[in-house]
Amino acid sequence: MEKKTLIQNCTVLTFDGTKPKFLSNRDILIQGSTITAVEPTSSFENVNAVIIDAAGKLAVPGMINTHAHVPMVLFRNAGPDLNANDWFNKIIFPLEANLTPEDVYWGAMLGIAEMIESGITCAADHYFYMDSVARAVEQSGMRANLVWAVFGHEGYQKLEETLVFIERWQGKGDGRITTWIGPHSPYLCDPDFLSRCASEAKSLGIGSHIHVSETAEQVTLSFDRYGKSPVRVLQDSGILDYPCIMAHCLYPSDEDLEIIADHPSGIAQAPKTYLSLAMGLADLPKYLRYGIPVGLATDGAVSSSNLDLFEQMRLTGLTQKHHHRDAEMMDLDTLLDLAFQGGARVLHQPKLGNLKPGYLADLVLLKQDRASVHPVINHAANLVYNLGAGDVDTVICNGEVIYLNGEHQTLNKAEIYAEVDQRLERLLKIDLKRKVADYPS
Repeated sequence: MEKKTLIQNCTVLTFDGTKPKFLSNRDILIQGSTITAVEPTSSFENVNAVIIDAAGKLAVPGMINTHAHVPMVLFRNAGPDLNANDWFNKIIFPLEANLTPEDVYWGAMLGIAEMIESGITCAADHYFYMDSVARAVEQSGMRANLVWAVFGHEGYQKLEETLVFIERWQGKGDGRITTWIGPHSPYLCDPDFLSRCASEAKSLGIGSHIHVSETAEQVTLSFDRYGKSPVRVLQDSGILDYPCIMAHCLYPSDEDLEIIADHPSGIAQAPKTYLSLAMGLADLPKYLRYGIPVGLATDGAVSSSNLDLFEQMRLTGLTQKHHHRDAEMMDLDTLLDLAFQGGARVLHQPKLGNLKPGYLADLVLLKQDRASVHPVINHAANLVYNLGAGDVDTVICNGEVIYLNGEHQTLNKAEIYAEVDQRLERLLKIDLKRKVADYPS
């Protein structure tokens, strides 16, 4: 018989379509990996279930990190105050050349611990040595969409290695792990390589995760090389014929947006990185008018300093208001829909992002007892602008409690810290002759 869990007497954030609603004094019944009921408190009598007393707490869907490089927490805050070109070529690529599979495992464990503590139950991770990341995800109880980043200069043999990873881990961890294909970007993968990736995605029935139009310089470079935009390069290669997570996409043209809207693609947004590296900001209301799915992302902790989607949510709202000089832009309803349901749409996970019967039981209980959260005049404003990662009390993923009353249930943080710390001296040595690739300046 499947285990039952009953969360009692909480306020629940749920959505009717794109409209968020806050329901007070509710119980949530979970059976196995699925939410089976959300009813007024005391509706369930004599139910044989594990009871979680959630009085005073707010239940929200588990947050979905639509684009991350989770093991990069190993290099957190390395190379601050640099432009994108120097940041990549003088810091990031040389540091990443030091990595071993075991380094990536412990970096993933640290990043996963941070994400769980921040209320993230699912992440789309784009990195290297992804068997190591998959091991960490499987152990942690999180959900993840994993891709092994591959560069065009590494050749088809490397691509074949990533395909073995895809088949090895697809559906593992009780279905929590999905694997897609991960060409790095149109500026580091030529059209022939991208076409091969698209062919492999079709053969395996999977999607892709790729960096697109991150900077104006990348768009200019694409026109110089191929006479077309990065988005058009992806369309012509066939990549966009299948589900695609497009990381960043800050500089699309109207034609590009029409192409994206006409394909099963979504855009991942990480505004803290854009502010940190002075990259510019996307026109998100315009993307939404085209009907393009948009989700929040942390990117890597080297550029964003943390894996905190609450901070990204606040910054998304505030930067768009500032960018448009219009305080009515990115209103609370739109922002909450984007923050919770948007990620599910980008990852093509229709059973995530909401707390309703039939949805997967990925949810977070937030404490609401700090002075800065009172009084609760507007639940939506409180959630967006006052509550945060520090208020996360309990995290459930796939029906399993993985964080309870502020304590990890699946991870040993002391062990993780010790393993990471003993690697740092070696990892932080920079040899500028050992670069993965050149970022286009």
